[in-house]
Amino acid sequence: MINLGYACINLGLNEQGVTTNRGMIRRTFLEKGVQYASQLALQNAQALLQIVEWNVANGVHLFRVTSDLFPWASEYRITELPDFREIREVLEAVGRHPVRLTSHPGPFNKLAGTGATLDNTIKDLETHSEIFDLMGLPATHWHKINIHVGGAYGDKDETLRRFAQNFALLSANLRGRLSVENDDKPGLFTVENLLPLHQYIGIPIVFDYFHHSLHPANLTEQEAFEAAYSTWKVKPLFHYSSSRRHNEDPTAKKEAHADFIYEPINTYGRVVDIVLEAKMKELAMQRYLQQFGPIAGSNMGVAMEGGKAA
Repeated sequence: MINLGYACINLGLNEQGVTTNRGMIRRTFLEKGVQYASQLALQNAQALLQIVEWNVANGVHLFRVTSDLFPWASEYRITELPDFREIREVLEAVGRHPVRLTSHPGPFNKLAGTGATLDNTIKDLETHSEIFDLMGLPATHWHKINIHVGGAYGDKDETLRRFAQNFALLSANLRGRLSVENDDKPGLFTVENLLPLHQYIGIPIVFDYFHHSLHPANLTEQEAFEAAYSTWKVKPLFHYSSSRRHNEDPTAKKEAHADFIYEPINTYGRVVDIVLEAKMKELAMQRYLQQFGPIAGSNMGVAMEGGKAA
């Protein structure tokens, strides 16, 4: 079955104050410390549970978890938070729901980096994996933690070799979850560029349709799709978004994602899961289903209306 999902924010619930992005500026963290960070983390985890419950009630079985669940997570150990016991109970409840949960740590993560850049990357990625551990999620690519390789540092081949070497520094659970994605800018990594990295360490490639349209190099969309598809041992999970410049605002940057999806998604007869990277989140998914219907093989046979399955 093909599942459609969305990323991080449920706009309908957000209007009711249900958000997983409660945070604070550094000055506030220095003033209020770990105690306040713990309170916000608990509230974020409780909100995540509400979002996941909404997703299940509405037939949505794929969701990207925010990377902001724990404010200033680099400054403390999650297990030492004052509210850790309650946080763990909530996260365990999240993990018991039949939803494929994923995450997409920020672009500052560069596993091919060196020095402090590499140290900070490993710490951040391990935190994401620890959160999935606390949810009781298996350490497989079913629950991917997806990143970009990052800068090519003037030599793509050497960068990929360094990425592969540093991959060995990660915990087994993180290695079991980590995936890489093709980029949207010339000079960075296409699906074709990433294939050697898969050969080195077995890491699967997340195919991003929109990124490919901006930086296709030598492969057609179908060729890149199939190449990425072949790197997965579990059902692949890909990303889809439409161009904001072409559909909504001609002055937007060419890399900008649109609010909605403006064309039917072609999965070339393959069964995959797809995260819609549209700014209008679950509303974009609802509109897609209403306009184009479910993708062949999808279990989302009905459109959602008013937050409920029609």
